[in-house]
Amino acid sequence: MIHCLFTLTILVGLSCSAPKEKTIEEPQEEPPVQEPTKEEESPKELLKQAYQLFKEGNDAESIQLAERVLAIGRETNNDTLIGKSLSSMCRNAQRNLDTTRLAELSNELAKLSASSGDQQWMMYRAHMNAEMWRLIGDMDKAERFYDESMRISSEIGATGMFTIDHFNKSFVSVAKGDFETANALIKKYYELRKEADATSEDAYGLIALAYLLEQQKNYPGAHEVAVVTRRLFNEQNLFPEPPDEKPLLMVEAKVKSELDASEWQEISTQSVEESVSSLLEKYLE
Repeated sequence: MIHCLFTLTILVGLSCSAPKEKTIEEPQEEPPVQEPTKEEESPKELLKQAYQLFKEGNDAESIQLAERVLAIGRETNNDTLIGKSLSSMCRNAQRNLDTTRLAELSNELAKLSASSGDQQWMMYRAHMNAEMWRLIGDMDKAERFYDESMRISSEIGATGMFTIDHFNKSFVSVAKGDFETANALIKKYYELRKEADATSEDAYGLIALAYLLEQQKNYPGAHEVAVVTRRLFNEQNLFPEPPDEKPLLMVEAKVKSELDASEWQEISTQSVEESVSSLLEKYLE
C-alpha cells in the first residue's frame, strides 16, 4: 500500500454530437446506447473502484466489486485476481474490526500462497492483519505481523509494501513509547519514497510525524503538522485509510484540548505556507 502508499481516479468519457434543431418533419431517433469500454469493465479497474469506494467509506459497494472480481478470478483460474480481491475485502473487514471475517480471508490468502507458490499473498495477509490489530490496539501482535510483511516484501522485492510498512510500523513504535525507533522508521519511509519519486510531495507520512510529536507532548508542532496534512490531503484529493486516520483524529482532538484558542488559530493560519519538506526538516531528527 504506497499511499503516495498511495490515490486512484477513474475517468469515464461519454461523448455525443451536438443535437440538431428539430422540425415537425424530422423523425426523432433514440440516442445510440454506448457500450462500456473494456477498460471500464476490466477487473483491474473494478479493483481500483473498490479501493476508492473503501477509502470513501462505502464498504457495501466496495465489497460487491471485489466479490465480482473474485468470481472472475476463480472462473479463469487467475491467482492475481483472486489474491487482490481477497486482499481488498480484508481492508473492508478493518472498518468494523471484524476479526472473524479477516481470519476467513487470511486463510484463503494462505491457501492461495501455498497452491501458487507465490509469497506475495502471505505478505498481503501479514500486512492486513497488522493493520487490523493496530486498529484494535494490540500493538505486540501488530508489530509481529508488520515484521513478517516487511521480511517477505524485502525478500521478494515488493518495494511499495516495504516502504509503506515503515510508515505503518512507526505508529506501533510511538504507541509503545519507542520514539527513537519511530523517528528512524519515518525517516526511512521518506528516504524510500524519495528513491521511488524524488519530486513527490508525500503528505501521507506526515500523519505519523504528527502522532509522534503529539505523543512527545509537542502540541504546537503536532497541530502544525496535522493542519498541513489535512490541507495537502484536500489539495491532492487523498482519503486516509481507517488505521491511518485514527491517530490523526486523536492528534487533532488532543491539540484542540491542550492549546488555547488563540494559539491554535495562530498556528492554523501560519501553517499555510508549510510543505512536507519544511516540516521534515523542522521536526524529524
